[in-house]
Amino acid sequence: MPFEVTNYLLIDIDNEFSRAFAGHYFNSAKRDAPSTLVIAGANTRQLVKMMFDELIKDYCYCDFENEISVSELASYLHEHHDIKGVLFNQTDYLLADEKQRFIYNSLHEKRFLVTQDESGFAFSPVKEEGFSNHLSCHTDIADTSVDIIELTELLNKQ
Repeated sequence: MPFEVTNYLLIDIDNEFSRAFAGHYFNSAKRDAPSTLVIAGANTRQLVKMMFDELIKDYCYCDFENEISVSELASYLHEHHDIKGVLFNQTDYLLADEKQRFIYNSLHEKRFLVTQDESGFAFSPVKEEGFSNHLSCHTDIADTSVDIIELTELLNKQ
């Protein structure tokens, strides 16, 4: 049974890889259903092009070196998407330093490394420990509390 990439987040470090991956799974000329892939990265110009080409459902700017940016990504994803897991280009994941891997391993409890070969793409689960914290998009920790929003609005009126 092939890996189902419905409602996954793809971390975009290598845009050529991301485009090839999205094109393989969500080429609009070959599918009846629209893409469900959400992508996050720093190259918004390329991400917008992928959205325009209907290869992705949504994109989010994220500077993965900055925990505040990643925390904002987690909140956005928690509120607007039902992300089932995170996909990483295996090369990018393996080249990440310890701090970067902590961030990657905090994004979601289900994480997969993706490799590309002549026959397509292969998936393997990340074997490193995952973390549930303010950087995770699958927990209520990422939820922006309605009370905080209401309090902020009240304080801004004064």
